[in-house]
Amino acid sequence: MSIRFIMLAASLAVAPASLVGCGLDTPTATRTVQLAVIAGAEHGGTLFSTHMTQEVTTAPPWTGDPDGTGLALIRVTGQGELCWKMYVRDIALPATSSHIHKAVPGVRGDIVVVLSPPDATGKAIGCTSGLNSDLLREILESPASFYVNVHTTDFPAGAIRGQLPR
Repeated sequence: MSIRFIMLAASLAVAPASLVGCGLDTPTATRTVQLAVIAGAEHGGTLFSTHMTQEVTTAPPWTGDPDGTGLALIRVTGQGELCWKMYVRDIALPATSSHIHKAVPGVRGDIVVVLSPPDATGKAIGCTSGLNSDLLREILESPASFYVNVHTTDFPAGAIRGQLPR
């Protein structure tokens, strides 16, 4: 989804509301709309979204945090960057680390990209550049072969995990 599309959609959503009071003599309240835009969006690219839970972690004996959930937005930009925004809750915070691993569902995989871990509020935002172009191409062509994993002190092997969508 391009930044132009997001801006157009926001404009179309706000325009009717802002015109409601145009013909009236009394002032109307100002409405503010905030859009969640992931870092790196100005460079284009491909956005992936994944819901993270312990249920999508690898098979026993390893399990994650049964209460934890999260959302990770991952953008591979047209400029060779990988950017992320994560929101997690009901896990020990701040998280100790977070990564993108290479593996299909139900399997543990090697770390391929280090991400900043969610802070004490459960949020993490960042970008990294200088990644191997073959790796970025592989993520774009086969995203389901990669997952986001958030690690905590209580679950050092991973509290929650979300596979990138196909």
